[in-house]
Amino acid sequence: MKHPLLAGLILLAAATLGAENFTPEPGFTALCNGRDLTGWHHQDGPALDGLTEAGDGRFAMVDGAISGNGDKAAHGRVLLWTVGEHTGNFVLRLEFLAAPKCDGGLFFNKTQLQCGDYGNYAYKTFAFYKPGDWNGIEVTVRDGVARCTCNGELLETALKITEPGALGLEVDKGAIAYRRLRIKPLP
Repeated sequence: MKHPLLAGLILLAAATLGAENFTPEPGFTALCNGRDLTGWHHQDGPALDGLTEAGDGRFAMVDGAISGNGDKAAHGRVLLWTVGEHTGNFVLRLEFLAAPKCDGGLFFNKTQLQCGDYGNYAYKTFAFYKPGDWNGIEVTVRDGVARCTCNGELLETALKITEPGALGLEVDKGAIAYRRLRIKPLP
């Protein structure tokens, strides 16, 4: 079952390669298989392994991407967390597609990087954001400090990761899809 807000948006901005056909670069490990929610869970909830929907209409696997629908969030912000900890130094790469006026984000345990419709929320002067299309995020964490870019443009030079741990995907308002999530540990 597709989320109505994202179905048209994903079809409109369909990439040449589906997320399920994506192979991470050497040294990177995929955090999403593009078929189901294996490796993810709600806060304090059981693993969603083998499921294509998170059970509450807020997150589902749609066309190879983890799609969040904030309009189904009865109590505001909704997070979906990776199973396992991601500590130390690493590079995280992913793509996101945000509906107009979407408010979403990436969480590094308790630290948030805004991710959504950059024309309406954080980074309003952001020049490289592509509305209605897939955008690439890269986060490099070294010694508890993250350097974050979107489509190669700097978002944050020194985002402090106060407590490393699980990675989270957020949808607070509107619809957002995340795909091609991958991580590589750094020395």
